[in-house]
Amino acid sequence: QVQLVESGGGLVQPGGSLRLSCATAGFAFKWSTMAWYRQTPGKERELVANISPSGLASDYLESVKGRFTISRDNTRKTIALQMNNLRPEDTAVYYCYSRPSYWGQGTQVTVAS
Repeated sequence: QVQLVESGGGLVQPGGSLRLSCATAGFAFKWSTMAWYRQTPGKERELVANISPSGLASDYLESVKGRFTISRDNTRKTIALQMNNLRPEDTAVYYCYSRPSYWGQGTQVTVAS
């Protein structure tokens, strides 16, 4: 059974940091491109960052470049998203994703003072 379970969300002040984690099971993780998406009410889900199976290549949404870092551990079958210098516009539900179409349940990130 495929499982993707996010953790690490919460409330943080602008300029603060959070680290999201996604634990996975049930599919060939080490061969899978992994990603983080986010969604706010009334908007399309958007790709925040993705990472290649080897971890050597990654790509980011323009607005998070230089602030967010995606990483993976192929031994533990986990990915992470380190988010620094958070802004109110980063507030969203963040989802872990693996091709072909596996999604986690999401974790809420709220950036507010």
